[in-house]
Amino acid sequence: MSDQEQAELRMMVARLRHEHEDFDAAINAMIQVGCDQLRIQRMKKKKLAIKDKMSKLEDQIIPDIIA
Repeated sequence: MSDQEQAELRMMVARLRHEHEDFDAAINAMIQVGCDQLRIQRMKKKKLAIKDKMSKLEDQIIPDIIA
């Protein structure tokens, strides 16, 4: 993987991490306000999907090392 590709993946991970934090803040605000549980669950599901994407991208950046 080239340095440029790796840099692009790192930027994507950073954007997803920021989006994940935004979802976390939104979910906490919804819980404090007493929002509908179904909406909160949907937001949590989206947040989890973002975390999964971050995980996959991070796995591409960090090579597997066979000991």
